[in-house]
Amino acid sequence: MSKVAVFVADGTEEVEAITPVDILRRAQIDCDVISVKSEKTITASRGVVITADRQIDEIDFDDYDMLVLPGGIKGTENLRNTKKLTDAVVKFNSEGKGIAAICAAPSIFSGLGLLKGKHATSNPGVWDIMTEQGADLDKETKVVTCGNIITSQAMGTSVPFGLAIVEYFQGKEAADVMKGKILF
Repeated sequence: MSKVAVFVADGTEEVEAITPVDILRRAQIDCDVISVKSEKTITASRGVVITADRQIDEIDFDDYDMLVLPGGIKGTENLRNTKKLTDAVVKFNSEGKGIAAICAAPSIFSGLGLLKGKHATSNPGVWDIMTEQGADLDKETKVVTCGNIITSQAMGTSVPFGLAIVEYFQGKEAADVMKGKILF
């Protein structure tokens, strides 16, 4: 069975974190919410308090098949500054394991050199940064899957982002069934 870790930090965008978790759990994909802080609770970008399932120091990254990074400007900064996480993202990518990011968080991937020559998308606010760092940016597509990497644009694309992760693990037919169930 596939297992996904969704990482949260103070400043994480609420919808971008919780929507994929909800969709994955509905699809019966094992999914943990992981705080990068030394405590399980984080305060998201709009003041919503999220309690994670686990803390980053409690997990074994090898237990997971994909790492998911939600955006939010401050949240992205906090995830980017978590070396344990960025090291794991690089390792996952080198092993061909899944990595996914939405909104500003794809800039973490480009900053690590993981998007050079790869198709990707992100929030328009980081398009210039990602292009400078070598990403082949697709500004028209809400969610881009390029091999083992999934990127998405913003809060409003959280449902398609979650469905793309379902498709990555279970195929297009399963993602379409899930899409029908949530009336999207």
